[in-house]
Amino acid sequence: MPNQLVIWDYLVFAIYLIIVISYGYWIYRRKKKTETTSSKNFFLAEGSLTWWAIGASIIASNISAEQFIGMSGDGFFAGIAVAIYEWMGAAVLILVAIFLMPVYIKNKIYTMPQFLTRRYNEQVALIMSIFWLFLYVFVNLTSILYLGALAINGLLGGAHFHEIMMVLALFAIFITLGGMKVIGYTDAIQVAVLIVGGLATTYMALTIVSESFGFGKDAMAGFNVLMKEAPDHFHLMITKPTAGASQDYVDKYLILPAFGMYAAGQWISNLNYWGCNQYITQRALGADLKTARTGILFASLLKILMPVIVMLPGIIAYVLHRKGLLPAMDGGNKDAAYAAILTFLPAGLKGLAVAALTAAIVASLAGKANSISTIFTMDVYKKYLDKDADEIKMVKTGRVAVVVAMLLSIAFTWNDLLGISGEGGYTFVQKYSSFISPGVLATFLLGMFWKRTSGTAAVVGILTGFAASIFFNQLAVSLLGPETWLYSAFKNSDGVYEIPFFICLGWSFLTTMLVMVGVSLAGPKISAKAIELDKSMFKLEPSTIILSVTTILLLAVIYSRFW
Repeated sequence: MPNQLVIWDYLVFAIYLIIVISYGYWIYRRKKKTETTSSKNFFLAEGSLTWWAIGASIIASNISAEQFIGMSGDGFFAGIAVAIYEWMGAAVLILVAIFLMPVYIKNKIYTMPQFLTRRYNEQVALIMSIFWLFLYVFVNLTSILYLGALAINGLLGGAHFHEIMMVLALFAIFITLGGMKVIGYTDAIQVAVLIVGGLATTYMALTIVSESFGFGKDAMAGFNVLMKEAPDHFHLMITKPTAGASQDYVDKYLILPAFGMYAAGQWISNLNYWGCNQYITQRALGADLKTARTGILFASLLKILMPVIVMLPGIIAYVLHRKGLLPAMDGGNKDAAYAAILTFLPAGLKGLAVAALTAAIVASLAGKANSISTIFTMDVYKKYLDKDADEIKMVKTGRVAVVVAMLLSIAFTWNDLLGISGEGGYTFVQKYSSFISPGVLATFLLGMFWKRTSGTAAVVGILTGFAASIFFNQLAVSLLGPETWLYSAFKNSDGVYEIPFFICLGWSFLTTMLVMVGVSLAGPKISAKAIELDKSMFKLEPSTIILSVTTILLLAVIYSRFW
């Protein structure tokens, strides 16, 4: 594919870079002059982020190449059903704001391992710190880098993959080294670019569909064409395959398994991601409760909009490809859908779309790198490697951790050693994150809301969740067969029986909860480190109620239309 960008695109992109870098540097200099150097300031911004900066930073860190490339790819393949990741996330953020954030803030929790130490013991925290560091470096950073470089490389002619990867990593390092305050406030710009550029891309793509089918340049007409030409792509529920189902339909079900993903898997995945994830909660942990809640609920509202930006272009690509108007998709790789749509955009707008994609990638890389740095420095280095480290040394260690993490991710992404392209970007992240989700979520929920949960139960639960995930994902079919009362396995495109990973996630979580409850019942009735809860912690401000109800009503309208 030839280079798709022209001088106007490069100009728009350069303006974006200058604005973000200049603003980030200004925030850094201002922070340096007015605030003392401290580890909490570097890692958590010391509560200085406003509600809109918290909300914007959560979205900027969450929406990345995984969504732009991976979710567009799954939109091309399966349709609107993949939007459950975003819309379920919007609902879960309400639960996090109302029920989990008060527990963290009242107990002055700044990192997730710190919560585990306070509620259980050092062993639980260390085990999870290691789990999280491996997950963030070898699943999250690598997938963001790979998918982002893949998309931008396609627009530049396909010959600059490694150079783009290096530039994205360096840009992210530059922002991350300024600390959480720089990340948080530059994320506000990143999210603005992401939304404006993303919506402009979707709008133009819809007008192209409309024009291609003889309705003129009318975005709404283009959307109606999509529903007419691809009705199977506009159902939120993919039902269980029958005996005569095509392989294509079976593959869709394997990643989006009907009622099973609503009843179990998606709730577990989202509650773990949004409520027990340093990468996400870190933005709000330094703030007061009202600010944190408002920021999280603002992010919840923005989540409802995200499928229009990151999923709908995939359906547009599917319809245009079927009509023979998208030669860039001739290779058949679904993860090429978003980049293929960008080739249709006019000069200048294409540069804005690339800026939006870059903003999403860099913001996510910076946020993830900061979380890696925070966990390593505060929960591993300070506790086990240098207990006497002062504030300056901790900040320096955090910065070194950022660079090392990014170098490791580049090394493993350079030739796609982890097989991201084979899994499909978004599925890769979700599938391998699910190996630790059951143990983590069970440990957090029981630790918060059941005083009897013991430290022994937490260790056993984390290991049980991991073992159960391996069993259901890798061993169950060979030992129990493809059809049991627990699950139904289907042959994937490689001819291998596979249980939908959301079903695996549900059973792994239930197994973990039962084991943890059983172990805890053998111990004291109340753990010595139980968390004290009171009703005042969960009292809601009117603004919290308004934002929550608004989000719920919007979700109800969407589901009533497309169920």
